[in-house]
Amino acid sequence: MRVTRTTLRPRSVRAKIVALLMLPIVSLMALWGFAAVTTASTIGDTERAKDVSAELLTPVAAFVTALQSERTAAMRQAAAPGAQHLDTLTAARDTTDKAATAVRDGANASSTDAGLLDAGLPARIDRLEADARGLSALREETNAKGAAQKVFTRYSTIIEHAFAVSGGLTGENDTVAASEARVVLELSRAREAVAQEQALLAAGSGAGTLTQEQYAQFVGAVATRRGLLEPAIADLKPAHRPAFDAVLDGGDYDTLAAVENRVRSAGPGTSAVSAGFLKGWDDSSSAVLKGLAEAEAGAGTGATAQADPFGWDTLGASGVAVVLGLVGVLLSLLVSVLVGRGLIVELLDLRNDALEVAGRRLPQAMRRLHAGQGVDIDAEAPMRRLVGDELAQVGTALTAVQRAALKAASERAELLSGISGMYVSIARRSQVLLHRQLDLLHELEQRPRDPAEVQELYRVDYLATRMRRHSESLLILSGIAPGRGWRDPIALSDVLRAAVAEIEQPGRVQTWAVPRVSVNGGSVADVIHLLAELVENAASFSPPSTKVHLRAARLRDGLLIEIEDSGFGMNEEATAEANRKIQSDRVDLLDARQIGLFVVNRLADRQGLRVELRPSPNGGVTAAVLIPENLTRDDMPVHEAASFGGR
Repeated sequence: MRVTRTTLRPRSVRAKIVALLMLPIVSLMALWGFAAVTTASTIGDTERAKDVSAELLTPVAAFVTALQSERTAAMRQAAAPGAQHLDTLTAARDTTDKAATAVRDGANASSTDAGLLDAGLPARIDRLEADARGLSALREETNAKGAAQKVFTRYSTIIEHAFAVSGGLTGENDTVAASEARVVLELSRAREAVAQEQALLAAGSGAGTLTQEQYAQFVGAVATRRGLLEPAIADLKPAHRPAFDAVLDGGDYDTLAAVENRVRSAGPGTSAVSAGFLKGWDDSSSAVLKGLAEAEAGAGTGATAQADPFGWDTLGASGVAVVLGLVGVLLSLLVSVLVGRGLIVELLDLRNDALEVAGRRLPQAMRRLHAGQGVDIDAEAPMRRLVGDELAQVGTALTAVQRAALKAASERAELLSGISGMYVSIARRSQVLLHRQLDLLHELEQRPRDPAEVQELYRVDYLATRMRRHSESLLILSGIAPGRGWRDPIALSDVLRAAVAEIEQPGRVQTWAVPRVSVNGGSVADVIHLLAELVENAASFSPPSTKVHLRAARLRDGLLIEIEDSGFGMNEEATAEANRKIQSDRVDLLDARQIGLFVVNRLADRQGLRVELRPSPNGGVTAAVLIPENLTRDDMPVHEAASFGGR
């Protein structure tokens, strides 16, 4: 059986009220269930984090520390073989072997599925175990001559693999007791940078010189330590910062920084590892490494191991949410039952009144206003003064809204009527004066004058012609036909020249080959005016140095005229808005922006023309005008492939 949305949607007011009141109850129940599940999940996460810390994170951290010590001893032995260095190296290897065994045991005994924590974690653990098994081969290389640099690289690679395992495991180490695991991992990398410095200087002091490669690695390690250590400490929880601050404020750390600066300043060679430069280095660096390791344990794995899954930090907020959620559900049920019944009847009446106003009375009144008929607001929406609760006041407010809408529409209709009449009066007066001005200019142009004066007269003539067109635009917007007209068909070439002559800079318009076709006399005035508006718009919104191209072509369904400019163009939204104004059935006389588009709208509607703006290939805008076949006189064959609105 198929269940549709209509079947599930409540249809009656009573059903909607019940659904509305049940929504907060269901939401509270969902929140309550979420709080319970979250509490259980938090307990499980805390337990799992403790398991991960005990079985994997702690052994891996110990393995990294042991490898760092062995790397330093191995590089010292490789640089300067000796019995004392060999004893230290042997002890370090024993410690590393024990740590490697702990890592393998932790990986095998872990109850956490590594693949669930991180998809790449099993491969990282396998790689680290392979590194641990390969320590014997690596140690054989320590005795080879000049193997210090290779030993450094191999040990550092294993340590980086251990950090990769720690990074995959830190996703589970998110208990409230521990600082952000990624911050602790950055601190581990900062400690590794100090350990690298110690190993590099051990090799250099043993060999009596610091090679160029060792010096570069030392400088890089110093930069890494300084870039990671202090910013990471600032991101720790306040409870875990004092341990690190104690290391940074100690004399050993100052000695370490001083030696770093001396070695960096000395550059590679023998002076960098001389006894004077490295005074106090071994003790200070070892003390700093030990202090950082202890502080990391307290901030990360140590804090996680001490977290109590059933303590207040774990259960406090979730437990309160569970209790309050249950109380909220019960109270919501009680209030819903008491209030719901009283709302149903009042909402039914209010709904019926609102539907009557919105669906019948107000639309009918608006249609009469748009048709120019008067509306009695008091009869359409009698004002009711109801005293009661909020629902009764909403009913009164609906009536007030209806009255306000009718009043605004009535005032707007009166305003538009007045504006239209004002347009006609101003336009008629302007036309009389402009015709007289044009006649006078024509007389002056016929008299013998200096060419410069004649040119100025022509410019004034152009301006007067534009003013006459603007006056005619006012008549067109008011719905009245302008006074100019022709009885006989006029050649298209003459129509285009007349349209170009009505703009301020006709010289910027380049007219291409024009078909031998004529336009019916009754449509000539409107076509000239429409084309003049579009040509002037193209010239106004393109650089003065560019041309406006005017083309005409015969199509199967009429005559296509294109006005193309080289301006900055219009985006899709602006183009769509302009086309909407050109093609709309209604013209808003109160919209003062782009009045020329409204004039084009009226002219196109009156003559049955089609006008469309679209982007041009050169980045500007192309205005396309299609004159229907019935408005032209032509015996020429038409083109087959052209169509209006396409390119």
